[in-house]
Amino acid sequence: MEYLIIAYDGKDAQAKRRRLAAREAHLAKAKALKASGNFVCGGALLDENGDMIGSTLYMDFASREDLDNWIQSDPYTTGGVWVTVEVKPIRLAFRE
Repeated sequence: MEYLIIAYDGKDAQAKRRRLAAREAHLAKAKALKASGNFVCGGALLDENGDMIGSTLYMDFASREDLDNWIQSDPYTTGGVWVTVEVKPIRLAFRE
C-alpha cells in the first residue's frame, strides 16, 4: 500500500543540529529502501528561508504495521528530529 508521510521537525533551538546529526544515517536507510521499492520519492520540507523543517515521503509498504515499524526505526525518529508525523494512505498516479 502506498502512503504519504508528512513529518515535521521540532522547533527548538537544537532541532537543526539533531537533523544534521541524523541526516547521513537517514539518507543511507532511504537509499536502501529505494533499492527495495519501499521508498518511492521524498525530500525535505523547507521554510521561507530555505531551511529544512521536516520531510515529505511517498512510501510503499505491504502493511501499515510495516510502515509504522520503519517510522519508529528511522534515524529521524530515534534521533528526535521528527516530532509530528502524519500518515495518509494514497494511490500514486503514473508510478513507474
